[in-house]
Parts: sequence; C-alpha cells; structure tokens
Amino acid sequence: MDEPSILLIDDEEAFVTTLQERLEMRGFPAAVAFDGQSGLDMIAENPPDVVVLDLRMPGINGVEVLRRIRKQWPGLPVIMLSGHGSDLDFETCIHLGAAMYHKKPLDIGTLIDSVHAVTQGKQQPLR
Repeated sequence: MDEPSILLIDDEEAFVTTLQERLEMRGFPAAVAFDGQSGLDMIAENPPDVVVLDLRMPGINGVEVLRRIRKQWPGLPVIMLSGHGSDLDFETCIHLGAAMYHKKPLDIGTLIDSVHAVTQGKQQPLR
C-alpha cells in the first residue's frame, strides 16, 4: 500500500524541511509550503491526503488556514502543530475540525501514527 501524501505548512524552514526529509525517508510523499497562502494554493492545485499545519505563522495563521480548508475541502484531514499553543488554541482547532493537535517538538513516529490514524478515520483529538 502506498503511504498517504502529506502537505506540511510551517514557516520554520529548517524544522519543516527536516520533517519533510524524515517523512520521505519513510516512504511518505511530502510537500512543503512556508506560509498559509502558499499552502492553500498547493492544496487547490494538487490536494494531499493529509495536511500538517503550524498554528502560528505570519500572514495567514494556522487557524485561518484551517477555516479555509474546512470551507473548501471539508473532508481533508488536518493535523495541527504548535510550539506555543494554549488550551484555547487546542479547543478552537478541534472545534474548527482539526483531526489532531500536537505540540512541538513532535516525534516522527507519533506524526506517522497520526497520519495513518486520520487517513483511516481512527483519529481522536490528541495533543
């Protein structure tokens, strides 16, 4: 079985590039966008199976990107990541339809387990 395709949207270039490389080494096709608008454009052009989305970014933040994804692609699973998120951020993201919410730094195994869970409909709003 092919692994699900992943779009990583995060403004921390070193972090997200390393994450992309680690996912690709494990057989996951992974693309990167360094800001919210670029991520939305990439989804419109070639929707991934899963989006991994940073909460805090300049320009369009992760909550707004999540809102737009839910409006235009309601079935697309989104896993939120945050290095600075609060309980309110968690509740907001889950209310808006995020499949999962994790804090950084995130173990690659946990992310892979989350990707499999959301693509198989077995997710719970973890953090």
